[in-house]
Parts: sequence; structure tokens; C-alpha cells
Amino acid sequence: MIPDHHLDGPEDAPVLVLANSLGTTRRLWDPQMPAFTGEFRVLRWEHRGHGLSPTAPGAYTMAMLAGDLVELLDRLGIARAGVCGMSLGGAVAMQLAVSAPDRVDRVVLACTTSRFGDPAVWRERALLVRREGTAPVADAAIGRWFTARTREEHPDVAQRFHDDLLSVAAAGYAGCCDALAAWDFGDSLGAIAAPTLVVAGAEDPVVPPADAEVTASRIPDARLVVIPDAAHLANIDQPRAFEQAALEHLTGGAERRETV
Repeated sequence: MIPDHHLDGPEDAPVLVLANSLGTTRRLWDPQMPAFTGEFRVLRWEHRGHGLSPTAPGAYTMAMLAGDLVELLDRLGIARAGVCGMSLGGAVAMQLAVSAPDRVDRVVLACTTSRFGDPAVWRERALLVRREGTAPVADAAIGRWFTARTREEHPDVAQRFHDDLLSVAAAGYAGCCDALAAWDFGDSLGAIAAPTLVVAGAEDPVVPPADAEVTASRIPDARLVVIPDAAHLANIDQPRAFEQAALEHLTGGAERRETV
């Protein structure tokens, strides 16, 4: 299944893949695009049922979603890329780094974890969305995604993400919920060989910094950055701090400093 996708930036630059969180579209990365395309050829793609990507019925797995990305990379002739994933996208990045390590250069795991809480909660949400669509979960999602400051000072941003969530196909959203329910990757984190940065939002109610610290501790030589005043979509709450941390890692800046 070839996902909907878009390439931006210099054609001769190294490729950076951006993987979205559940219920968002590639517009998630709009604040970072000017900075990211200054260094990379940026590939944004949509999970099944998100954006214009095709939707398949039934439950998905993280291996299926990572397989969609591999199929897309093959179609585009991209042998190897850096990967920056947010939440669900971060789980896909972990899966890819273990199942296809030769395709992954450097990894940024943002607001993500090796296990997203009680699987029953995700299965119940999948049932609700299959029955009623994404509208019943939209308001609660906005509350988790952004700090109160962002919601109050930038209501247009919150509304845009709310609208994008309503546009997601019920089957696609629910299938991804099933993938999150089944996701339990803790025992595989030690197999991630790519240089890894773990990014956490200090006010993230979904993946608190303590959970991100556990993830970073189980990936060889991974670094952890906690962004203040940021909730689950840390790149929206604090776009400049997020892109600075991500780019420093993706371009090898932190390693260069450490060797001086």
C-alpha cells in the first residue's frame, strides 16, 4: 500500500522522513519545514486512512505501517534516510530501525514510547471510532496535544488540528489504534543501532518525561532532550526548541561537539 506523500527540499540533499502522530496529517510538520528543508530532502507521508492515503479495513500492526514506509522508500528509490517520528510515527521509526536497519541513518523519537498504556483503552477507542467516526475523540485529543497556553494564545492552531482529525477516515484511525494496542517493543529497544535522540514534552500527559527517560535508557547511546512548556505535540507547542534539538542530532552536531 503506497501512502500519500510529498517531497520538499533540494533534490541532492540527504533524505529525512517525517512520520506523523495518530490523527494528524503532514501539516503537523509545517513549522519545521523551513529549517528541515535547509538541510534535507524532506519526505512527509500519511498513515493509512490519514490525508489522502488509502484505507484498509481491520486492525493494523506497527510492522504493517513500517512496511508501508519501506514500500514507499522503494518506490521513490530512497535507499537510506534519517527518520523523525512523532508519537505513533515514533513507534513506526523504532520498528523500522529494528526490522530494516540498513534503511535508517539517524532517528529522532519524539513524544513516543515502547508501550502506550493499557491496550484495552486503545481497543475501546477503536470500537468507538469505527462506530461513530473521529468526532467523539477530537476534543480530548486537542487537550492532550497542546498546552493550555497554546490553546489559549493560538486557537486557530488548535482548530486546524481539530479539523484535520475530523478528516481522518474512521477505519484508518481505528486500525492505527489497534496497532498501538498491540505495540509492546520494550524488549527490542536494545536492537536499535542507529544514533537516536529521544525528545519529550515536559507537560506531555500521554508520554511523560519519565517514560521517555526509560526509552532512552534502553537504546544504546541514546540521548534525551526534555522540552519545557510542551505537551504531546511538542513540535507545535515549542517549534524552535524542537527543530533545534532535532537538527542538531540529525546533522551530527552533538557528536561533533563531543569530540572537540
